[in-house]
Amino acid sequence: MEGLWRSVTGQDPSTEEYSGVEFWSRPERAGWLTKQGEYIKTWRRRWFVLKQGKLLWFKDSNVTSASVPRGVISMGTCQTVKGAEDIVHKPCAFELSGSGNSLEPMYFLADTEKEKEEWINSIGRSIVQNSLALNDSEIVDYDARR
Repeated sequence: MEGLWRSVTGQDPSTEEYSGVEFWSRPERAGWLTKQGEYIKTWRRRWFVLKQGKLLWFKDSNVTSASVPRGVISMGTCQTVKGAEDIVHKPCAFELSGSGNSLEPMYFLADTEKEKEEWINSIGRSIVQNSLALNDSEIVDYDARR
């Protein structure tokens, strides 16, 4: 789980964390969100890109193959994404959290309720598709047992 919330250390993520992800080309979802810092609870507006099971963020929206993400979250280490207006007391808020007690939730603000729902749906789909909990050995094919 170490390295899930890369930006909090103040270091850019290592290229291994997003190698093979063409984040500059045809993302599953991209757009502006405001993210709360994990230790210093300030809110910063960042350009987010969801692609191939990674949520990456950048300082600006001009993302090219030469861009370096400010942070990367692997959807395989996440468990839930849900609305969080009642927690952060701001409109269009949602939270992304990992499994177990090892990870603090991250909080985001979308610009509109519609964008919030779209991000929650896209991230939720990516979590399911990339879940570490569903590795091949745990998937049971009941039809094959008949």
